[in-house]
Amino acid sequence: MKDLLKEIEQLSVTAGKAIMDVYESGDFGVDHKSDDSPLTKADLASHRVIVDGLNSLTPDVPVLSEESADIPFEERQKWEKYWLVDPLDGTKEFIKRNGEFTVNIALVESGKPILSVVYVPVTHVTYAAAQGVGVFKVEGGKRSSIGVMKNSRFKPTVVGSRSHMSDEVKEYLERLGQHELVSMGSSLKFCLVAEGKADLYPRLGLTSEWDTAAAQCIVEQAGGQVVTLDGEPLQYNSKDSLLNPHFMVFGDKSRDWVNI
Repeated sequence: MKDLLKEIEQLSVTAGKAIMDVYESGDFGVDHKSDDSPLTKADLASHRVIVDGLNSLTPDVPVLSEESADIPFEERQKWEKYWLVDPLDGTKEFIKRNGEFTVNIALVESGKPILSVVYVPVTHVTYAAAQGVGVFKVEGGKRSSIGVMKNSRFKPTVVGSRSHMSDEVKEYLERLGQHELVSMGSSLKFCLVAEGKADLYPRLGLTSEWDTAAAQCIVEQAGGQVVTLDGEPLQYNSKDSLLNPHFMVFGDKSRDWVNI
């Protein structure tokens, strides 16, 4: 697992370079998918790099990417292990040029992400985790272990979506009471919880499985939890739809973040 994790870290950096080539050119080639979400040349360039790399590294493990997600559940449900990829998470942030977008690659086994990398192309920061290996942040050539804030702050730091703040989240935060809200794009919200910079990320809105798998592994290996409103860990490839239920991401397990 340790060697495979290093390979995936390198692959995410290569995909990040493909994204930055488009980012710096200014020619994003923005199109829109059937759900009206944006698609750019960078999404497709990163997708090609990652799929080619994964097929070379693990030819027997199937790949499900946001940009090639039309695989029937009848086929997917037979997969014991597969790669789940978001080649460019935070396309809206990419188009806004605010730097808050990531490359997400996760290895999922029996419905659970067990190895993952979240790479931030603009800052060259990598978050990497694997069962039995640990969880790390790589920044400026320095590799360090990270962990969640196990005892939440009296005035919790809550991270929320920069582009998708739902009315449900606003109502939840009113019930939560005093807090500090930090707005952030992409899977970086999970990573802030994983490294103890935020206590909570409530997601009461739509996400897809490729949006969350890699970052969920980072949080869980850092000692946190990603749970549905029923208190169960977020699961993958268990149904026809690739949409996630609402969920909470947190480090302090002693607090009931759901029933507020």
